[in-house]
Amino acid sequence: MPGRKPLVAEFLGTFTLVFAGTGSAIVNDTNNGVVTLVGIALAFGLIVLSMIYAIGDVSGAHINPAVSFGLCLAKRFPWSSLAPYVIAQCLGALAASAALHWFFPAHETLGATLPSGSPQQSFAIEVILTAFLVFVVLNVTQGGRDRGITAGVVIGAVITWEVLLGGPVSGASMNPARSLGPAVVSGKLEHLWIYLTATFAGAALGVAACHLIRSPETAPAAAAPSAPAPKNRPRRR
Repeated sequence: MPGRKPLVAEFLGTFTLVFAGTGSAIVNDTNNGVVTLVGIALAFGLIVLSMIYAIGDVSGAHINPAVSFGLCLAKRFPWSSLAPYVIAQCLGALAASAALHWFFPAHETLGATLPSGSPQQSFAIEVILTAFLVFVVLNVTQGGRDRGITAGVVIGAVITWEVLLGGPVSGASMNPARSLGPAVVSGKLEHLWIYLTATFAGAALGVAACHLIRSPETAPAAAAPSAPAPKNRPRRR
């Protein structure tokens, strides 16, 4: 079971992700598109990057139940810690959406992820986008130390291009907590099932893809999967 500090870190990290990411979408809606899709994508990517470096050494900065689930499947995170992490992440998302509702009470969706086309289309793209995300997370956070220090940049970049691609189609969730918070607080629950199922299916697919090119490696339970590499690593000659 994880300690109190990692759970608090996951709560705060997910709160910040949802507050900044969906908050940028709300501001865009209420100010004649001033933020733009590019701005929203950058908001999500940059806040994920920031949280990785801020809390990565405390909790691993999963801030996403699908990522935690994928790390468990890849044997890099203990199954016994999955439920507490997911609960902390979901509570953080709900708290962020509640805060945004207080700031923007007239906004109908609070940045909820909603399909622009058919539910099947959104389900499929969420599976693929989440698979890409988990695949990248597994590869940049396990391997050479030189890549570890830039893991936050790489993961933030993936989030950014995925929002640019999938945002107009499915809302580009890749994160069940990110979809849960706005949907519950705004009452827009009719399509929530897409984002609570496709993201976990995508995480499993991402783990399978990673295992096709790498041998599974088991990291210590205390390791921070998304944390920067130690500063005292040996230099290459």
